[in-house]
Order: sequence, then C-alpha cells, then structure tokens
Amino acid sequence: MPAADDSKRKAARETIDILHEISTLLNTHLDRQSLSYCVSLIENGVNPEALANVIKDLRQHNPQQRSDNGL
Repeated sequence: MPAADDSKRKAARETIDILHEISTLLNTHLDRQSLSYCVSLIENGVNPEALANVIKDLRQHNPQQRSDNGL
C-alpha cells in the first residue's frame, strides 16, 4: 500500500503544479497552497462559482491580502 500512497501523492502534486501553471497564465494570484485548498473545497462539494465569488469579495475588501497569502 505505501507505493499506492506515494503514487496518489505524486499525482496530486502534479495536478496542483498544472493548476498553478494555468492559474499563473490567468493571473489569478493564487499560490499552490491556496489552489490546493480550493481543490479540496470543490472536491468536498463547494460550488466552484460561489468559491470564486468569495475570493473576489475577499480581495475587494482587503486588497493587501492578495500579496500576503495568495488570495
């Protein structure tokens, strides 16, 4: 089973790397950790559009937050 766990971790890391590249191309200003949180939330049933709206709202209320922690 440890090989299966390593394989899953590697696949997850590669997925986040690809998403980060796409995120960078789209100038979303989300770091890898923020993207990982977003993916986890979406996998657990959060509406992606609602999540995007929350991130936009957070950025509007606190523009400094973008440079501090990736949001």
